[in-house]
Amino acid sequence: MTDRFDLDAIRAQFPALGRTVDGHPAVFLDGAAGSQVPARVADAVGDYLRDTNANHGGPFATSIESDAVLDSAHRAAADFLGGSDPDTVAFGANMTTLTLAVSRALAATWNPGDRILVSQLDHDANVTPWVLAAGDAKVAVDHAAIDPATATLDLDDLRSHLTESTRLVAVGAASNLSGSVNPVAEITRIAHQVGALVFVDAVHLAPHRLLDVVDWDCDLLACSAYKFFGPHVGLLWGRRELLESLEPYKLRPASDDLPGKWMTGTGNHEGIAGVREAIEYLADLGREVDPQVESRREALVRAFEAIGEHERELSLALLDGLKGLDGITVHGITDPGQIDQRVATYSITHQEHTPLQLAEGLARRGIFTWPGNHYALPATEALGLEPHGTLRISALHYNTLEEIRRTVSVLSELV
Repeated sequence: MTDRFDLDAIRAQFPALGRTVDGHPAVFLDGAAGSQVPARVADAVGDYLRDTNANHGGPFATSIESDAVLDSAHRAAADFLGGSDPDTVAFGANMTTLTLAVSRALAATWNPGDRILVSQLDHDANVTPWVLAAGDAKVAVDHAAIDPATATLDLDDLRSHLTESTRLVAVGAASNLSGSVNPVAEITRIAHQVGALVFVDAVHLAPHRLLDVVDWDCDLLACSAYKFFGPHVGLLWGRRELLESLEPYKLRPASDDLPGKWMTGTGNHEGIAGVREAIEYLADLGREVDPQVESRREALVRAFEAIGEHERELSLALLDGLKGLDGITVHGITDPGQIDQRVATYSITHQEHTPLQLAEGLARRGIFTWPGNHYALPATEALGLEPHGTLRISALHYNTLEEIRRTVSVLSELV
């Protein structure tokens, strides 16, 4: 275990981690579907509702205080994503809803003969919205393939689809099925060479690695806070000039300025307050690792360095344990030497037991995992994993090596 942060102190901040199931301590290895939250995030949601619950733009105390909370959340979100302009971050219901909104707006700029490129490795939220928008605009859709041996994105195939007609490349920062991490900066570079915009689904990478819209040079990015220890709120970032030029579907009285033009209807204010607190939780982790940091962004850099070190140990232990189980296939990178090209999310199948049967057996022992296609339907279809999908075991920084070993032991009994 990394000595860069106090894991016991971290776990103590998450009330859910104290849960038991039939006398067994609960093991939360369901993080890819949604993380647990520290108590301070729940407190921030409650504090907003108790003390500053008001709509936007009023001249009275609670509205003024509410707007200050929301402004602070936009600044925190910009730091989290690596941007410098808080007005280029919009909050919405979730990544899917925000992506559907952006896809409609971008589709209005496409013309017959244009093409867009999506990936077979992605969550369906970064595929179907674009396919639907392409259908509306009468443009063609290309699909970058998966390397079936490693469940990674086939970059050569992706390059082969890029032409001067490509208007958009939609790609995930990391696969929520196989855990593989995509080289977003490289993909952006080659997409920009043909004049295509790049939309990044950063939902699965957000709790594991530092997001950096500047380094990646992408044009649009979306993620969801409930994957990085916050409430069920989505985040959308975009280049200012792009967000200003596109026309979203919105109401007439709604603002034409950023970020308001992309935040349709009254926002989930209490949830947005919780997002800010989730980012502050991560920043405080970084400040504990390095008390000398001067900015929130620097603190987040340190936090994710420590998170990465700890999750690397969890990932190696889980990979080693799974490879030792008879009848188990790991769908993803299995070379320990390439462990840094994936996060601690593993999808497995067994030659006799279905993913649901395995998940039910683990659940009876208090170990929480997910069976199914995990909404990564393009990937499970491409890999021939339908209709049962996989058993997904996904660790986050609050998990322990003991929990990994216990999970492998119970799996060994089940199979």
